[in-house]
Amino acid sequence: MQTTRIFKSGNSQAIRIPREYQVEGNELVINKIGNTLILFPKDDPWELFKKSLTEFSDDFFEAGRNQPETQKRGL
Repeated sequence: MQTTRIFKSGNSQAIRIPREYQVEGNELVINKIGNTLILFPKDDPWELFKKSLTEFSDDFFEAGRNQPETQKRGL
């Protein structure tokens, strides 16, 4: 796992993005979940998701979901 530096830029906090992680454009969308920061392109925020859909093998879910039977519960 690669690490990077955090530094101050005026009143903001900034990070250095290593060359292999650099992105096109001038803006990213940022989201914070707990202590995790998620960055993705502002122009097409769904691009990475759409690309990931092509990564599944042809036999993905071929055997179904193998879910247990639905439980019957009282009201």
